[in-house]
Amino acid sequence: MGGEHVLAVDDEPRYLEIIRFNLEAGGYRVTCAATGEEAIELVAAEEPDLMVLDVMLPGLDGFEVCSVVRERSSCPIIMLTAKGSEEDKVRGLRLGADDYVTKPFSAQELVARVEAVLRRTHVDGAERQAATISVGELQIDRQRKQVTLGGDEIRLSPTEYRLLLCMATNAGVVMSRDELLTQVWGKAYKGEDEILRVALWRLRQKLGDDRYVVTRPGLGYMLAAPE
Repeated sequence: MGGEHVLAVDDEPRYLEIIRFNLEAGGYRVTCAATGEEAIELVAAEEPDLMVLDVMLPGLDGFEVCSVVRERSSCPIIMLTAKGSEEDKVRGLRLGADDYVTKPFSAQELVARVEAVLRRTHVDGAERQAATISVGELQIDRQRKQVTLGGDEIRLSPTEYRLLLCMATNAGVVMSRDELLTQVWGKAYKGEDEILRVALWRLRQKLGDDRYVVTRPGLGYMLAAPE
């Protein structure tokens, strides 16, 4: 990992410098933006591999930027939220952010989150050669990373795609929350139920048929074709 292009968006110069310094030390190429408008332009012009996006921005705030970018791009997004602000975390995840880091943060935590999110966006050789997975009218083309339902394409963020793929390869099997968190997000995310709950909510919204994602109270979740 390393060498990928990261767009850092924050109106506080000290945070931009912290992000830039530590990610560049990790081998990443970093572009900085201080406003939401600038961030949206840079996403379109430079197509970064990942964006680190602060919630509190002048003009367009981070939530608005996240919403606009998610409509136009599958660029992974890590939101920077205020310490203890659960509402901001959930709102960002519901708008399509892939992860969040709370301020103030350590350099190690930020780099670890960036590495984890980028790792989820990469497809290994076995995935590229695998056949399409079908669950009812839901189809996942693993080579093209394309999802269709009844022939209509469903646009998913990288994290949503990984979550759906994980559940689809275990279709009909109930997976616990920790199993899903570990397999999709990584071992460091074990116990972070909120991030999974919101991702499943977004997946159901995009599929337009919540019968595919089945909840087994006290046990976990599974993907199954509607009866």
